Amino acid sequence: MQNGTVLGALDLGSNSFRLEIGRLDHGQIERIDYLKETVRQGGELNSEGLLSQQGMQKGWDCLARFAERLKGIPLNQIRAVATQTLREAKNKEEFLQKAQEILGFPVDVISGKEEARLIYSGVVHHLAQTEEKRLVVDIGGRSTEFILGQGFEPKVLESYPIGSVSWSTRYFPNGQFSQKAFDQATLAAKAVLEEIQVLYAPSHWQAAYGSSGAINAVAELLIANNRSTGQIQYVDLTWIIDKCIKGESASKLKIEGLRDDRRAVIGGAISVLIAIFELLQINTLQSAQGALRHGVLYDLLDRDYAGTDLRGNSIKKLAKRFSVDSQQSDRVLTVCCLRFSNQVGSRCF
Repeated sequence: MQNGTVLGALDLGSNSFRLEIGRLDHGQIERIDYLKETVRQGGELNSEGLLSQQGMQKGWDCLARFAERLKGIPLNQIRAVATQTLREAKNKEEFLQKAQEILGFPVDVISGKEEARLIYSGVVHHLAQTEEKRLVVDIGGRSTEFILGQGFEPKVLESYPIGSVSWSTRYFPNGQFSQKAFDQATLAAKAVLEEIQVLYAPSHWQAAYGSSGAINAVAELLIANNRSTGQIQYVDLTWIIDKCIKGESASKLKIEGLRDDRRAVIGGAISVLIAIFELLQINTLQSAQGALRHGVLYDLLDRDYAGTDLRGNSIKKLAKRFSVDSQQSDRVLTVCCLRFSNQVGSRCF
């Protein structure tokens, strides 16, 4: 891709939908525009795993607004990804079909590990390039990702079905706070995340970073109260819990820097963070600027340069290992793309 190329990334998260538009400038992507809407689809998923019509409509309305901003950008320079809510939703095809009609291209429902890979890419592109061994954590609306990596290479990637929206709905109904609720939510989070004690033990990393959404919201809250310059410590989390309990409910909670779009999910976010701090014995978690959407942008860029696409290189290694006939694979791909394009009238990746 040439300097000046414009790229677009859509992140359809469980709490928010985000659009990042950037311009390539000598290997770096500089922001042109950023849009975010609190759709909170994760709260519209019922006990049977069905996404409500209201939840789908809110998502479609948001995508229609994003589509207006994307006009004029070539489709091969845009990618949309969806995460845990649409991984879980049994009726996701209904949402995805109309989403494609609105956007003019499909939404990729990515796996938890692919989400983790893209998150790591987004984070490290915003950090100094060193040989530091890093732990990256991202708490989303319905899933939490953990990545160990060094440089640009992620080494251990996992995703767990736990997040700020799902935990707030389950343990803080109607936004009511109590010490008992926080204790129960933290204990339950530890049960889900128990294996990270081994996979992501402190001996495996030198510094811990928190990405996007919930973690950045907590960091901003602490900065607003002069408790931090972007770092989160355990004592800060207990301070927020104390504020929540004294406030009794999310609607009454008064903390400088707490955004309205985070008010309803603060209980779940803090409970999951406390569990992570305790399981991994974290002293300090540094708020990072990069996120999933940035990883999507750099992934688009990487695919344009031969030999730099980590996903593509991994596939090639697997193909070689299992003696795959690459020419036959290409023929099958061509036929599948033709059939797919004829059926839905869209591009094929």
